[in-house]
Amino acid sequence: MSKTVWSMCGMCSVRCPIKVEVEDDKVKWIEGNPHILGGALCAKGSAGNALYNDPERPQTPLIRRGGRGAGRWDPVSWETAIDYVGEKLENIINKYGARSIVLSCRGGPFVDLFKAFIHALGSPNFTNHDSACGRNVHHASLSVYGLGRKGFVYDIKNAKHLVLFGRNILSSLRVAEVNQVMDMLDAGGSLTYVDVRQTLTGIKATRFFQVRPGTDYALLLGMIHQVIKSGAYDKEFVEKYCVGFDKLAEFVEQYTPEWAAKECGVKAKKILDFVDEIGEQRPKVIFHPGWMLSRYKDSFYASRALHILNVLMGNVETEGGQIFAKGPGDCGKKGLRSLDANIPKPEEKRADGVGWRYKHFDKGPGLFHLFYDAMITEDPYPVKALICYRHDPFTCFPDIQAQKEALDNCDLLVSIDAHYSEFGWYSDVILPESIYLERDSMIATQKGPKPRFIVRRQAVPPKYNTKPCWEIFKLLADRLGVGQYFPYNTIEELWEWQLEPTGYKIEDFDEKGFVPLADKPVMYDRDNLEGKFKTPSGKIELVSSKLEEVGLPSFKPYESPLHPPKGQFRLIFGRAPVHAHSHTINNPLLNELMPENTLWINWRAAQKLGISQGDLVDVMADSVKATVKAHVTDFIHPEAVYTVHGFGRQVPLQSRAYHAGMADQKLQEGLLLSMDPAGGGLCLCEKFVTVRKSPRNPKRRVEL
Repeated sequence: MSKTVWSMCGMCSVRCPIKVEVEDDKVKWIEGNPHILGGALCAKGSAGNALYNDPERPQTPLIRRGGRGAGRWDPVSWETAIDYVGEKLENIINKYGARSIVLSCRGGPFVDLFKAFIHALGSPNFTNHDSACGRNVHHASLSVYGLGRKGFVYDIKNAKHLVLFGRNILSSLRVAEVNQVMDMLDAGGSLTYVDVRQTLTGIKATRFFQVRPGTDYALLLGMIHQVIKSGAYDKEFVEKYCVGFDKLAEFVEQYTPEWAAKECGVKAKKILDFVDEIGEQRPKVIFHPGWMLSRYKDSFYASRALHILNVLMGNVETEGGQIFAKGPGDCGKKGLRSLDANIPKPEEKRADGVGWRYKHFDKGPGLFHLFYDAMITEDPYPVKALICYRHDPFTCFPDIQAQKEALDNCDLLVSIDAHYSEFGWYSDVILPESIYLERDSMIATQKGPKPRFIVRRQAVPPKYNTKPCWEIFKLLADRLGVGQYFPYNTIEELWEWQLEPTGYKIEDFDEKGFVPLADKPVMYDRDNLEGKFKTPSGKIELVSSKLEEVGLPSFKPYESPLHPPKGQFRLIFGRAPVHAHSHTINNPLLNELMPENTLWINWRAAQKLGISQGDLVDVMADSVKATVKAHVTDFIHPEAVYTVHGFGRQVPLQSRAYHAGMADQKLQEGLLLSMDPAGGGLCLCEKFVTVRKSPRNPKRRVEL
């Protein structure tokens, strides 16, 4: 029997819409949803069936036997596992209160379920991975617009110029976004790329600035200076919608293009030419504010500068610029029911201090890494349980040993995941989720110029004894006596409950896999945007009242980053187009394409160290050492070394990924609590490492 299933990919966090062809409960073909992606799909999405058939994923609930991390597990039934977790949580709640439980996830469109669960228990401590990713960008956006980083979408296709600072957009891959970039370039648009190394995106760029590591903010200040000095900004837009322009102009007066060029290691004329170009192309100029910007001590201010440059271009709510993300209400439609909205909000303050100790941060998911401090100090109260859904903090955050020392103060660690994670391997319980091809998901809203309702549909039955997350959390809620907040027993009942106010039915998703809420882009009147900016002043705040209120500057004076000591390098990491961090490293097909990472090193630096292409090198930081093959190249700044994130895994059941390559986060000792105080993002590229040719290199043999 053949069928077509409209669904959503789950091979990375982008969750592209897909079309799955199934015959006799076997996946025969996966492609991007033709109504949105024209059939396009990346390598990761195409490898979904390999994940389905891979036996090296959790197959049944597991309860730890012996010490944490020892790898001894008892396979158990779901009933036993749920009862075990429920009893542990009940004991913790009775002794310390529900506030001592933390739940973390990978974020995304379905977080309503996870927030509802932790709030139903009575804990305020919902969090996610974002302090190691986009929290600086999010808080920078809030400080300027009063809207988070998802408050705008970028009309790249119709832009005349896209500017990317370290946003390797063609490798860190969102198919729809990449298609827009290629369409823009085909239409004659310009692409400027800034990075410490050349990348797939940089190769396609019309202009490439290779900068000294840690100097992005300097280049941005030089650009803002020149944009204002040359009058290459939208004066009418700035006067109408902004506050603090005069203070901005005064602040950047000293940061000339000539100064920026010297600081960054680029040519001043290229900066001047760039500003002349965007001055003619505005408002169809987009400075992408970043995705993952937990890099340097000033990355929050770098992201804030990118947002400010967008404002100076006047690119808000215009074709080829930034467009407000619209929801059902903007289309005259009712929104979905929310599980979390029906639950009384916990009154306890958060254990990470967000919202009370750190008043300028968005309470939302808070800052995960700060929970470690609470685990150790029990200030403001003990944290005794951590549940991670699709989140591996040992791969996401730095300094694994410091994390383990904090987690050892917890009475319960639970991993809910479709993969074995390093955190899961250290946990007390693994609850295996069905992979995305095997599960339905709740319905969610995807905001944008043309908003839509989206849903994931099950394509094939589970291969092993796994369950979807909607069922796992329902079972836990029932066991803990809060099942009344989850008014469903089947996914069909959940869908019906969510859709009830909207007038739509689940059958309305059958035609395209989604329900469009608008036929044409919904646009606000650009001349009447009053009330759209959610800052205290109601204006775009170049000078942020929230930052100033807590004693933080809106414009941070630039501090030149340290040069690495002799023989050391700044460790930089990033993405490859065929892998989604650690999630896909063990995938049979994707591992074949890229089985391990390498260490990029500048050829001049390598020559001084006697390192040749393909040599094994030791990478050392404090007490940690990793050994990996060298990739000797001219296309990286000599102060930096670079590797692809996600490798160096130590889960024995993942035979393909086991000890393959190196793990950058394990070398980042001392950085677990090193965060930008204004943005909350970690400073993951502030580690110097020593590199040497490894004694493990085999001696060369001479052929006789």
